[in-house]
Amino acid sequence: MKKVGIAVLGLGWMGQAHSRSMLRIPSLFPDRDVQPELIVCADVDASRRERAVQDFGFLEAVEDWQQAVNDPRVDAVWVTSPNMMHIPMIEAACAAGKAVFSEKPIGGKPEHAVAALAAATAAGVKSGVGYNYLWAPLVIHAKSLIESGEIGEITHYRGRFLSMYGSDELGLLTWRFYLDQAGYGVTSDILSHSVSMAQFLAGPISEVVGMKNMTITHRPIPQEGAAGHYGRGKPEDPKGLVENEDFASMLCTFESGATGTFEASRTMVGPESQNAFEIYGTKGAIYWNLERLNELSVYRLTEDLSSGFTTVFGGDRFPYHGAFAPGQANNIGFEDLVAIEDLAFLQSLVNDTSFSPSFTEAVDVVNVQQALINSWETRAWEPVISLAPEGN
Repeated sequence: MKKVGIAVLGLGWMGQAHSRSMLRIPSLFPDRDVQPELIVCADVDASRRERAVQDFGFLEAVEDWQQAVNDPRVDAVWVTSPNMMHIPMIEAACAAGKAVFSEKPIGGKPEHAVAALAAATAAGVKSGVGYNYLWAPLVIHAKSLIESGEIGEITHYRGRFLSMYGSDELGLLTWRFYLDQAGYGVTSDILSHSVSMAQFLAGPISEVVGMKNMTITHRPIPQEGAAGHYGRGKPEDPKGLVENEDFASMLCTFESGATGTFEASRTMVGPESQNAFEIYGTKGAIYWNLERLNELSVYRLTEDLSSGFTTVFGGDRFPYHGAFAPGQANNIGFEDLVAIEDLAFLQSLVNDTSFSPSFTEAVDVVNVQQALINSWETRAWEPVISLAPEGN
C-alpha cells in the first residue's frame, strides 16, 4: 500500500470536509491501494492551525501556504481556500511537481480554470476538481441507466441548483459577494455544479442563451468579530454593494440535439439545497434531487397501463454506498461523497490512472459559463467555444 503525503490549504468548511475524508478513508475502504497521510495544513487563522493538529491529526500547521506546498513530505495538495487564492496556489503546487485537487469554482472566473489546466498540463501533474455530486451512488446509477439505453435517446435536460444560503437580506457581505474576491456569483458557485452534472450525464453543450438578476443588492458590512458566510448583521449596520449575480438561468442545446433549461439562485426562498436534474428520453425519464440524495425516480415507458415513476432507494447494491451503510435505504450524506471523490483521486495517483473530473472538465464547465456571460451582453444565442489551452 502506497502512502501519499497531503497538504490542505485552508481549513474552512471544505478544508475540514476533505481532512475528515482522509481520516475516514482507511476505515471505510479496506481494499484500497493508498494510505493518505495528513502532513501539513496551512491557514492564516491561528485557531484553525491549532485544530488542524489537535483535532485532525496533521503533523504540522503553518501560516504560509507556500511552505506547505514546498514541503518535501507532501505528494498532493488540496486547495480549499477562498476563490481568488486558488490560482497562485495551484500554479505553485504544479511547479513543485505536486498533484493538485482544487475545490470549485477554480478562482471564480473562466480564465482561472483555463490557467489551472495550463499549469497542470505544463507540469505533467494530475489534477482534480470538487464536483462532488457526480460521485453520489444514485447519480452514477443514473448514468449507467442512460448508457444502457434504458430511457432511450435523451430529448430534454432540466438542471437547477436553487439554494437559500444567500436569501437573508441581513446575511453578511463576505468575500463571496465581491467580484474581485469570489469571481462571478451563482454561475461560478452553484450553476457550475448543474453544468458539470449535465455534461457528465447528457454530454457536451453547444450553445446557450440566458439571463442574470440581482435580488439582494446590498448587505450588512461585517463588523469586528462578526461571523463568516452564515453570520447575520443588524438592520442598523452599514451596508455595502453586492457585486455578482445571485440568479442566473439559461436555455441550451446539447451537441446530441437535446434541449436543456437551467436555473441557479442563492436567494430563492423555499428550496434549501435543490441541486436537481430531470432527464427526459424517448423511453423514459430520470429525476434526482440532492435534498433527497438517497432517492432516484425512474420512469419506464410500457405498452400497458403500468407506466409511472418508481422510487429507487440508495443501498449497498450501488457503487460505494456499502462502504458507509449496509443494506437498502440506509442513507449516506454529503461528506460521504467527499470521501468517495478523495479516495478516487488518491487511487488514481498511486495506480497512475486517469481521473475525472479534472481541470479539463473544469474548463468544459467554464466554456459554457463564458458563453452564458457573453449572452448577457448580446442578449442572443452564443456558441460554446473551447477556452482550453492549445494541446488540451
